[in-house]
Amino acid sequence: EVQLVESGGGLVQPGGSLRLSCAASGFTFGNYDMSWVRQAPGKGPEWVSTINRDGVSTYYSDSVKGRFTISRDNAKNTLYLQMNSLKPEDTAIYYCRGVIRLSTYRGQGTQVTVSS
Repeated sequence: EVQLVESGGGLVQPGGSLRLSCAASGFTFGNYDMSWVRQAPGKGPEWVSTINRDGVSTYYSDSVKGRFTISRDNAKNTLYLQMNSLKPEDTAIYYCRGVIRLSTYRGQGTQVTVSS
């Protein structure tokens, strides 16, 4: 069974940092590209970032480019998102997502709130 479990969210002041983690199980993690997406209150899902299977290639939305860094540790089956210079508009539930064996999976999400 594919499982994705996010952690690391919380309340942070504008300009602060958080590091999100996503623990993966039930599939060969290193064989798949992985992504982070987010959903703000009252809005639809927004793609944030993608990393390819071996971690060499990364992609970011314009809204987070230069502030967020996606990475992965295939030995630990874990995906990360380092978020710096956080803004109130980054407030959302953050999900890790993968297309595994032709099906899309995401975790339960972790809440990130940026507020003073």
